[in-house]
Amino acid sequence: QVQLAESGGGLVQAGGSLRLSCAASGRPFSLYSMGWFRQAPGKEREFVAAINRYGGSTYYIDSVKGRFIISRDNAKNTVNLQMNSLKPEDTAVYYCAAGDWGTVVKTPDYWGQGTQVTVSS
Repeated sequence: QVQLAESGGGLVQAGGSLRLSCAASGRPFSLYSMGWFRQAPGKEREFVAAINRYGGSTYYIDSVKGRFIISRDNAKNTVNLQMNSLKPEDTAVYYCAAGDWGTVVKTPDYWGQGTQVTVSS
């Protein structure tokens, strides 16, 4: 089992930045690829970004490329999402997830509880 706990959400004006963090506990962190998802009100949860076990590969949806950066620190068991140039359409609950590289973008094995990000216009 892996437990995931997100932090760092909040309210920010459009154009601003936020940094989300996810702390993992349980099984060895480096066993898992990590991902971030988000769910806006009235919409389905969508994949945002992923990073493989040792940080050598990353993957983003087109709408966040060039604005968001996913990173991980295996020594601290954390994965981060640096979000820059935020837009009102980035408003959502953001979830941390863990799984295999082949499945983390669609069907992760573990989920965090989510953290709210609100971007005001």
